[in-house]
Amino acid sequence: MLYLYFVLLTGSVFLLIAGIVEQRRHYAALHTIPTRVLVNGIRGKSSITRLCAGALRGGDLVTVAKTTGTAARFIHPDATEEPVYRKFGIANVVEQIGIVRRAAAYRPHALVIECMAVMPALQEVNQSKLIRSTIGVLCNVREDHLAEMGPTLDDVARSLCRSMPEGGICVTAEKERFHILQEEADARDCRLVYADPDTVTDDELRGFSWFTFKENVAIALAVAELLGIDRRTALQGMYDAPPDPGVLSVERYVTPEGKRLAFANVFAANDPESTLMNVNQLLDLGAISRPLNVVINCRPDRVERNGQMGEIVPELQPENVFVIGHPSKSAIDAIPAAWRDRVVDLGGDRRPADEFMPALLSRMPDGSSLVAIGNIHGQGEELLDHLAELPADETPSGTGPDQATAVAAQPAHLDPYASYPPAYEERYQASRTMELPIVRIPVQPTAARPEPSPSFASRPLSEDEPSPHETPESFGWFDQPPQESDGPRPRS
Repeated sequence: MLYLYFVLLTGSVFLLIAGIVEQRRHYAALHTIPTRVLVNGIRGKSSITRLCAGALRGGDLVTVAKTTGTAARFIHPDATEEPVYRKFGIANVVEQIGIVRRAAAYRPHALVIECMAVMPALQEVNQSKLIRSTIGVLCNVREDHLAEMGPTLDDVARSLCRSMPEGGICVTAEKERFHILQEEADARDCRLVYADPDTVTDDELRGFSWFTFKENVAIALAVAELLGIDRRTALQGMYDAPPDPGVLSVERYVTPEGKRLAFANVFAANDPESTLMNVNQLLDLGAISRPLNVVINCRPDRVERNGQMGEIVPELQPENVFVIGHPSKSAIDAIPAAWRDRVVDLGGDRRPADEFMPALLSRMPDGSSLVAIGNIHGQGEELLDHLAELPADETPSGTGPDQATAVAAQPAHLDPYASYPPAYEERYQASRTMELPIVRIPVQPTAARPEPSPSFASRPLSEDEPSPHETPESFGWFDQPPQESDGPRPRS
């Protein structure tokens, strides 16, 4: 018995020493990266991570990034990327330790990393132990993960604030609950900066070859300004950044009856607010048009979300509402009675696409648009596979100049739910058969690394004169969000 006790004690001491050594190695790796940006929020984290990394690369900063969204990617300083390997395909916040170690090998100026924790306690561990960010990003507060961070949106906001850096800076585009974020930031001695989406112009947004939101661009611009990168340089870096595999896109097909169809895959925006934002942006840009049809895919383990998608039908104002998946009743019952006459129930447990797709396509007129919302798994995947087999519509679409520009800017036939964009897959498959060159980045002197500017007050960038600094207003970020004249001001 004494022998077993001795073995247990020896093993415990060994594990303790190993843990201390591992922690010291991790902190040493963190300290070699002067700027660490942790991106948190409900929607758009992966896109913001890529935009921030692109903006910093555009400013000649050696930048490493890592996303966790539709497909987790490790992004090298030259913007090439590779999938993050996970044993048994299971995501775990501990993988951030290995990511930091790989990033430190480049001796970068900055690491931009997406928060992969959902539970509030794990979000705090991710910040205080794993990343120790110097700049935090809290993109938005939306209605999702209520079981883990809710039950109310105010609770979700406070849970997300656990990733704020103590004594650091946090950038947000969340306006409605800015006062809650300000309270939590004050408690952590964290400076909260509001990135105003309205300062991002439509012309700047059209520079992207994929769909993104002004909120995301405004946040990336604010982060770039904190590191001394001017607006024009930051935007060009974002334009050059590769999009996320889950990026919103529009495909155009010809149905077996010869009718033209514009299809928007909005499955990734699986909360009602993000779904409406995505659809409205596509309509505003002319990428899709009315008559608009909506297909809601239901899942038995997402009954609450099925109902949320049904509730927003009046705001979408569709000609037809197709409900697929199981249980379809969970979405149909949530649709207001005035819109029930437009509902077509095509759902069913494991019903193949060959059974419901002909009925779906036959009800839509020529030149209409179809928007897929809800959940992708199950019949949603079958719907995507069936549409992918249809011939592409190569005829020009849109009548106005804005519409033609918006549609032409989109990459042709990009599958937003492919495991990896085809161009990148071909590049990485080819790289397996050749010797990869080793890129050695010289040690950067400490003095050469840009530090956050102590003052953010300077004149805006003119059209003909580049400048390394801009005013906070010109970049679209403020210590407080712009307030309506009759509304209360957030706490400062």
